Amino acid sequence: MTARLTARDITLRYGDRVVSTRLSLDVPDGAFTAIVGPNACGKSTLLRALVRLMRPEAGQVELDGRAVGDYAPKTLAKQLGFLPQDPLAPEDIKVRQLVSRGRFPHQSLLALWSPEDEEAVTEAMAAAGVEDLAGRPVQELSGGQRQRVWIAMVLAQRTPYLLLDEPTSFLDITHQYQLLGLLARLRDEGRTVIAVLHDINQACRFADHLVAMRDGRVVAEGVPGDIVDAALIKDVFDLPSVIVPDPVTGTPMIVPTLQGE
Repeated sequence: MTARLTARDITLRYGDRVVSTRLSLDVPDGAFTAIVGPNACGKSTLLRALVRLMRPEAGQVELDGRAVGDYAPKTLAKQLGFLPQDPLAPEDIKVRQLVSRGRFPHQSLLALWSPEDEEAVTEAMAAAGVEDLAGRPVQELSGGQRQRVWIAMVLAQRTPYLLLDEPTSFLDITHQYQLLGLLARLRDEGRTVIAVLHDINQACRFADHLVAMRDGRVVAEGVPGDIVDAALIKDVFDLPSVIVPDPVTGTPMIVPTLQGE
């Protein structure tokens, strides 16, 4: 496994609250990595550190052996595309205008809007299924529609790395599976995908590298079929379960045995 994007013994904190201590992770190139774990276990914080939105108190995040903090912002933005959990759109902006902002890293005083930019935006909107929304104000859209517009903006960036924090939020089940299938296809085309996902069965089905976290630490990582068992699910989620093969893909499928009270 080769890894251009790595975290080396990083300590992450918000004020007095330490989220992770000496956490290390190698993101495999050309893979679909899904990060799973219970709420508030450090998944989103780790993602923010990988894209330089959070500076580690100790340790270092590196891209190609160089600290991400040493890159010029536009240079890093040409490598790492990031979708946060709750992005905010400028008031009154329309869909195509917002998606076009994904091309910002490629703009300069000498290189303004180009046919390549136009193609990237058109392809991204088609991939996210938002072409018919192009002229509508973003604030008038449903939550699921807005989420797909944000995804289109990140795709328009055309970065080799896509980092997405809960990208299936607000999406109905059909659009969830369409998005995950799209991310898997982008992986097959050579992109590196890292996504925080809440549905571990979806993670097992689509990702080829799973990172399970709890309490700010990596409990296990690897191919889902190699690491997912009832003991891991109990350890990470405190959930009793049985693991059966997904009838469609053969990947692990978690069936909870907890009946409630």
